[in-house]
Amino acid sequence: MDYRRYYQPGARYFFTVVTANRKPILIDNIDRLRVAFKKCITRFPFELEAIVVLPDHLHTIWRLPEGDADFSKRWMVIKRQFSSGLPQATVSQSKLKKREKGIWQRRFWEHCIRSEDDWRRHVDYIHFNPVKHGYAGKPSDWQYSSFQQAVDQGWYEPGVLITDDFDGIGRE
Repeated sequence: MDYRRYYQPGARYFFTVVTANRKPILIDNIDRLRVAFKKCITRFPFELEAIVVLPDHLHTIWRLPEGDADFSKRWMVIKRQFSSGLPQATVSQSKLKKREKGIWQRRFWEHCIRSEDDWRRHVDYIHFNPVKHGYAGKPSDWQYSSFQQAVDQGWYEPGVLITDDFDGIGRE
């Protein structure tokens, strides 16, 4: 398969990453996921601008360092670090050949952020996602997101209501 990604050094990217077969393992292993992100950021720095973790997928926005566009390497590190120590799922021969444990879907969705408006819509999408999926009544009710940090940074007024007008955003 000739899959092409757009690599832009120093850019901001929105990502959707999903567990294999949508297995709901992320919240139960949230500390493991946090460690995986911290270890990756230590080795391969990037700025984590927004994130939401749901049981079977996550969305995030990263800003890569100037001169560096290798988000694929970073996702490989995060996925491997998270998967290390977890029991292997039943996997195909092709996954075995690639040393995959069957924890994650192979690929991920990425979108290069093109403007401040594009960034804002994706940040809102991330923070509204637990509401969209029925996990929370409002973004501030979901503890596995960066919503409160966004409020603390002045990106949202306290008590703000985010609507679900997100045509064309995200892959789930």
